[in-house]
Amino acid sequence: MLELKNVCASYGRIEVLHNININVEEGEIVTIIGANGAGKTTTLRTISGLLNPSKDSEIIFMGNRIDQLGADKIVGQGLALVPEGRRVFPKLSVLENLEMGAFLRKKDKEGVIEDIKKVYRLFPRLEERKKQRASTLSGGEQQMLAVARALMTKPKLMMLDEPSMGLAPLIVQDIFNIVKRINKEEGTTILLVEQNAKMALAAADHGYVLKNGEIVMYDTGQSLLHNEEVRKAYLGENVYKK
Repeated sequence: MLELKNVCASYGRIEVLHNININVEEGEIVTIIGANGAGKTTTLRTISGLLNPSKDSEIIFMGNRIDQLGADKIVGQGLALVPEGRRVFPKLSVLENLEMGAFLRKKDKEGVIEDIKKVYRLFPRLEERKKQRASTLSGGEQQMLAVARALMTKPKLMMLDEPSMGLAPLIVQDIFNIVKRINKEEGTTILLVEQNAKMALAAADHGYVLKNGEIVMYDTGQSLLHNEEVRKAYLGENVYKK
């Protein structure tokens, strides 16, 4: 579904990504783990058109190159990003945020109404707060809203950037359960960037380890979860002590 071929990206003269090669198969949950500054967010920003890759990079989605498209065109192709820090529209209500997610679906009014009902079934708390400003929601509720807003684009592939950031463990578990449910019930392919490596790898079919802008390891989620090197570097040695 998604293929990155020798993707390089820079901020000014500083190259942050170095020949990244990633494959995401349809229906999978794929995660990218790595330390702060490894280039995880930059990878998602480059895929989604918020940062231009170098001219020799190729990003192919559903058989079509998207590396030269703008972010709005990429969303229209069926690829949505839930950004780091949630980035909901604070002065708009929950319902207005969801309607903004469906901005490109102006001719599908009935479908939009049905999908709003669907996200309310996934996130009952959002329906309870549909008239509230997004700024008044808790961090967990804002994260739910960010995911629900992305779902309103009807994505074939949804990318999530650090969905657990700043959230209590129970809320993080709820978010991950919902992500897995979206993948299973809706068939939405997931590309997940997450610092909670243990939880991310446990949920993922496959995973990539990113270090200093380069892919240094690739395997199934379970294999990486039990890899000694990954355990020491990203999971903490005490995680597996009994």
